[in-house]
Amino acid sequence: MMAGMTLRDFIGRYGTALAGLLLIAFFVVFAPNFATSMNIVNVLKDTSFLAILALGFALAFTVAELDLSISEMASLSAVVCGWLVQLQYPPLVAVAAALAVGIVLGSVNGYGVTVLRIPSLIMTLGTAAIAKGFAFMITQGVAFVGRWPVSFTGLARGYTFGIPNLVLWLAGVTLFAYGLVKWTRTGAHMVATGEADEAARLAGIATARMKRIGLLLAGVFASITAVLLAANLSSAAPNMAGDYLLYAIAAVLLGMTMFEPGKPNVPGTVFAALVLKVLGNGLVLLGAAYYVQDIVLGAIIIGSVAFSASAMKKAAFKV
Repeated sequence: MMAGMTLRDFIGRYGTALAGLLLIAFFVVFAPNFATSMNIVNVLKDTSFLAILALGFALAFTVAELDLSISEMASLSAVVCGWLVQLQYPPLVAVAAALAVGIVLGSVNGYGVTVLRIPSLIMTLGTAAIAKGFAFMITQGVAFVGRWPVSFTGLARGYTFGIPNLVLWLAGVTLFAYGLVKWTRTGAHMVATGEADEAARLAGIATARMKRIGLLLAGVFASITAVLLAANLSSAAPNMAGDYLLYAIAAVLLGMTMFEPGKPNVPGTVFAALVLKVLGNGLVLLGAAYYVQDIVLGAIIIGSVAFSASAMKKAAFKV
């Protein structure tokens, strides 16, 4: 344990992470083929999609806003990207267009929340519906599938120095998010805004701008996820990222039970995303029914919120 840290503090800060490591060890021992190199690489790749999307949600949550449109923004971004690739536009143009979708919709969310004073829960649900409608309009409900150029699919399927590109993308996005929150003035202002909006405003922090930045980054991260999904699958469908929303929320909430209890944090979110993917993969290898994952996911969300609320209450009354 670290100097000056009691056993109770240590367990509160790192207990969930240790439980995650024990879960991984359990599957290594008992789940058939879990520890094979191919399966481990696949788990890491799957984690990349979830973790990048979840980090966007975490940055919005850092400024005390909810972005429930991230999965639909990702689906629309993927559709726009896949549509342009299928029309044989240069991959760079398709990727730029996908990122533009996230920037525009993230900015719209930020404008609605800070200028129109619409609660983020309502604003982002509305944005999600709009994004979903546009995605189905563009595709007419049919997925874009084809033999897409290697210069595009290689973004997700390729390797660099023997490391999967998806893992490198995750590392880069994680470093950016962590550096922003921990090493920049903007990140410090975002944290202050999320912890005490009115106090931060009275201290001279442009809280509305911080909220717009958080929601903008959620949109950008959703678009990055979309590009990587489309490149990995060589397809783009109007609902391809729909299942990621609950898992992204679960990753952020589970991440709030470790490292910095009660607060959305980058290391916790990424590790929680890994734990969720390990859990899903391990249950499949053990032959568990498909609905078991949903039951476990719901329990994780409830338990994480309960733990985080308790941690926040203790911090508020700590002398």
